[in-house]
Amino acid sequence: MFKKVLIANRGEIACRVIKACQEMGIKTVAVYSDVDEKAPHVQLADEAHPLGDPTPIKSYLNIEKILQVAMVTGAEAIHPGYGFLSENPNFAAECEKNKIKFIGPRSEVIKKMGSKIGSKIMMEDAGVPVIPGYYSNKPTTLDQLLGKGVKIGFPLMVKASSGGGGKGMRVVRKKSDLREALESAQRESLSAFGDGTLLLEKYLDSPRHIEIQILADEHGHVLHLCERECSIQRRHQKVIEETPSTALTSELRKRMGEAAVAAAKAADYTNAGTVEFMFSNGQFFFLEMNTRLQVEHPITELTTGIDLVKWQLRIAAGELLTIQQQDVFQRGHAIECRIYAEDPERNFLPCTGTLTEFAPPHGVNVRHDVGVSAGYQITHHYDPMLGKLIVHAETRNDAIQKMLWALSNYVTMGVTTNIDFLKKVLEHEAFKRGDITTHFIEDHLKEYAPSKNRPPLEVLVAAGIFDELMSKAEQTGGKGVTIDLDHNSPWVQGGKWRIGT
Repeated sequence: MFKKVLIANRGEIACRVIKACQEMGIKTVAVYSDVDEKAPHVQLADEAHPLGDPTPIKSYLNIEKILQVAMVTGAEAIHPGYGFLSENPNFAAECEKNKIKFIGPRSEVIKKMGSKIGSKIMMEDAGVPVIPGYYSNKPTTLDQLLGKGVKIGFPLMVKASSGGGGKGMRVVRKKSDLREALESAQRESLSAFGDGTLLLEKYLDSPRHIEIQILADEHGHVLHLCERECSIQRRHQKVIEETPSTALTSELRKRMGEAAVAAAKAADYTNAGTVEFMFSNGQFFFLEMNTRLQVEHPITELTTGIDLVKWQLRIAAGELLTIQQQDVFQRGHAIECRIYAEDPERNFLPCTGTLTEFAPPHGVNVRHDVGVSAGYQITHHYDPMLGKLIVHAETRNDAIQKMLWALSNYVTMGVTTNIDFLKKVLEHEAFKRGDITTHFIEDHLKEYAPSKNRPPLEVLVAAGIFDELMSKAEQTGGKGVTIDLDHNSPWVQGGKWRIGT
């Protein structure tokens, strides 16, 4: 086993990996940008080294700097977490060249699976169902794509081969809109990824997004750890995940698991990964493979009892998977909500500022994967996710009720969050029935209205005064605690007008 591992990431995933390493007796190295100097992952690690400028390309995406830290500290391996460099084949290749173990698949596998076109061709050859469409490794002109699109029929999905996060994606419902969609998707793809290659797929109107977690060691042993339902999305970004899926029968689950294992074997995949499928009318189709740990991995851990991060480390160290497929089973139901610093009333605009209060709730089978704390500064440099709230219960209904309780007792102050919006989703009758698709939010909560049960302004002011009193009491030992108010303050005057201003 490794003696020291560098975590090339920040936030909650860096904290998650650091804790797993420390539980295994592995020393950890954190890296941080200037704005993250006092971040929880920096405090948690055994040692931490600066990356400087907070701009991602100059810090957490700076391959040269991160490798220098690894070599200076004697780290034998690097865990990339998710995002940033986690699916960058060049980073994995540089690790390999410098004899530093990249905790994930080999660089050539990341490169193969990073191409939507190449991966679809590979999956088709392996007998894994793919969405009908057009994808080719040969150069294709827009006129050729136009002809192929008309042949496939509408509605149609235009996708960037190197895309992700909804970039370079367009839904086309009629022929007259296809050329403009192709041109705009190509422009966006070139700008975002430096690659304008496009593919076409038959658009599934009301699909579910269901993914299968796999583990594969370096000795040819591959298994799946069941599914995760990830259909609650906004702008192609997952918001709420759960397992098991209400859409799958035991037979479908078995078939999808076998397809995911076949996909991993076809790619010669090693370590933890996820095979994503679109599910519609009882049929499933390969979407893509994520060659890393997923944000939503905790719900799999809670229902299977298998620690995915520890197995990532063991596999990377060359150990054999000791789990057999017949040993994998799920118990109960788990749900994860992503807690974001964003304003649902302003089209989910990311929010910045100081997190003045942060107190996640505690309860039986309530888990928090967080990378912030009270006093933490939320900046515009990085993703605004504060953390993940995960619950586990015996039934889906129990899990929903537990999550609603946990969200209602989640204390954050200083920045606006999406907590109230998450509660709206969970309380919706369609969600409770399990009647969900990737269009759930736009179908049911497009015109989001905040809860009317917010505390009155007077309550918030009283809470602020009480907080000030308690702070002064701590400083003075409780003697002579008073709050000095301006004589013109509206809280001193009896009327509703400010006097003397």
